[in-house]
Amino acid sequence: MTSQVRFGIIGGSGLYQMPELSNVEEIKVETPFGDPSDAFIVGTLEGERVAFLPRHGRGHRFTPTELPFRANIYAMKLLGVEQILSASAVGSLQEKYAPLDMVIPDQFFDRTRGRVRESTFFGDGIVAHVSFAHPVCKALGDLLEDSCKAAGVNVHRNGTYLCMEGPAFSTVAESNVYRSWGMDIIGMTNLQEAKLAREAEMCYATLALVTDYDCWHPGHDAVSVETVIEYLNKNVRNAQLILRESIKRLANSERTCKCGSALKNAIFTAPDLWPPATTQKLEAIIKKYGRQQ
Repeated sequence: MTSQVRFGIIGGSGLYQMPELSNVEEIKVETPFGDPSDAFIVGTLEGERVAFLPRHGRGHRFTPTELPFRANIYAMKLLGVEQILSASAVGSLQEKYAPLDMVIPDQFFDRTRGRVRESTFFGDGIVAHVSFAHPVCKALGDLLEDSCKAAGVNVHRNGTYLCMEGPAFSTVAESNVYRSWGMDIIGMTNLQEAKLAREAEMCYATLALVTDYDCWHPGHDAVSVETVIEYLNKNVRNAQLILRESIKRLANSERTCKCGSALKNAIFTAPDLWPPATTQKLEAIIKKYGRQQ
């Protein structure tokens, strides 16, 4: 398996490739949680080896509910990834976030169906409760914001990403309720990724590509697939430039956040009670916290 892959990029709807990658190799990663969405495209970007994964698979084959979230994040861990940049198309719930803008949210709000979505690696005899009050790595979010500015793209920092189940878009009633709650943008995928990345002790931040005003805006028609795709295609190139700039900055920065020790004191089950099968399954993320020999 390829070595020295510190950075991962998850591409959302429309972002299925990174054309600037060189020395590319396609790597299929097997995980205890099944197959990831697709093979990883590992290549060199700004002198760094980067693992790129199209979230929905090439050809967009998975609905948000069907995504193998655990396999995707665990595979990143197996590749050696420490920091994940996640690009995602979103709808705007506030006037100030216009189509073609970028938003770097710092909070998530869950409106998914928990029994359907994969949102933790733990269970089966090992219990862990990670801190998730601040679900985004601030240092990585700041870096993404600076990269947007360097690329000349209009960017908004902070705000709350409401994660809905989908795959249908919101009703007008739902959209207006979310606005009344103070939500800022709406999407269908990033909450589970953020939770799993935290458990896997990886930094995680979202680059949210605004494609529409959801369906609440009186001056716009109800959101349609055609509208989303039109703005998404315009945003994809900007996203690629921003992500390239981000990797350049990451290559010259030191990781000083606490994401890399998120599981310290978070595993409630004593190591001598860990079931062997579960211990083996979670080896990539819990090995350093196991019983000392």
